[in-house]
Amino acid sequence: MLKVTIDDISIAVPAGTTILQAARMIGENVPPAMCYYSKLEGSGGKCRTCLVKVTKGSEKDPRPMPKLVASCRTTVMDGMEVRNTTSPEVMDARKGITEFLLINHPLDCPVCDQAGECKLQDLSYEHGLAKSRYAFKRREFERKDIGDKIQLHMNRCILCYRCTQVADQLTPERVHGVLNRGEVSEISTYIENAVDNDFSGNMIDVCPVGALTDKTFRFKSRVWFTKPVHAHRDCPTCSGKVTLWYQGPEVLRVTGRKNQWNEVEDFICNTCRFDKKEKSDWIEDGPADIDRHSVIAQNHLTYELPVIQKHLETNTQPEQ
Repeated sequence: MLKVTIDDISIAVPAGTTILQAARMIGENVPPAMCYYSKLEGSGGKCRTCLVKVTKGSEKDPRPMPKLVASCRTTVMDGMEVRNTTSPEVMDARKGITEFLLINHPLDCPVCDQAGECKLQDLSYEHGLAKSRYAFKRREFERKDIGDKIQLHMNRCILCYRCTQVADQLTPERVHGVLNRGEVSEISTYIENAVDNDFSGNMIDVCPVGALTDKTFRFKSRVWFTKPVHAHRDCPTCSGKVTLWYQGPEVLRVTGRKNQWNEVEDFICNTCRFDKKEKSDWIEDGPADIDRHSVIAQNHLTYELPVIQKHLETNTQPEQ
């Protein structure tokens, strides 16, 4: 086990653990990640939002690293000391990275289905500028239907490569990827082929922005007006463990269950995602956990049971 200290909080982790994984184990001051996805091999190192400052390399070599490093790609050394939110240099760099990500990404959150679940929206709120300094024309693409249930908005894409890694690792034949280079790079399908494999819908779940959207859910409701409920079914293709998003008695969409880092726990098939939208198709497991800091929590009770019991005893109203 190796000892690492992040923002003055120490933890012992196994060899091979990255700084980002160690920060997630601590659970506090976790660097943001737009491209890293623990379920996808080879992810990370592209968006640079998880940059941190290593002030002490290790016990054997205590020299600081000369530049900020990507925490999702840098493994821990014994005795390493890291600064994340306590470093002004890191926070300034994170503002710069956010500004770069927003050069071409439009802030069309009022009409985007990802609003309320978008980590770039959170980064923009925390680190973005009120006005862009970019003087040139943004990249513009036509919307494409890359499948009968998936629509691609390349204007919003930040080239995190998650969707291509899903296709590489979950499906036998990938028909889409990154075309061209540099400023004109784009996600597209080979000679306009449709993505029709049975796990293609997982590209929607892993997309950190609103570039890949579910055509069966588009513009039906905002996520903060829905009620997420965990459910399962006996599916021969996947685990069958999903989250149902209710509005009243109607199931508006079905997604994979996500953990506290907004990563899918088990990838689901397209049959569960698109074809099973009746309550009778599922066995409900109970309400999904909602992050108190998420906009989705605004229309839901998010009290912890001990808090409820305390205020019931004192006959007072708990704060939401």
